[in-house]
Amino acid sequence: MSIAYNKTKAVLQGHVTVEDAEPLAEWVRKHPKGALEMAACDSLHAAVVQVLLALRPKLASPPDNPWLVAAMARPAD
Repeated sequence: MSIAYNKTKAVLQGHVTVEDAEPLAEWVRKHPKGALEMAACDSLHAAVVQVLLALRPKLASPPDNPWLVAAMARPAD
């Protein structure tokens, strides 16, 4: 797995695959105050991007990849 979970953070590393989407969504729902560390994330499957855009978890650290930063951009509420 390319995501390491604990009670306060999910650390996304390398390529996060489609298989990671459902467990990530479940973790975000169970840990609404949790945050994502994405600095070591190289790429995300589109299903994972959809989870992140739909559930809008907090980001402890954004990805280093400029494309991922743009994909994670959140519209003003």
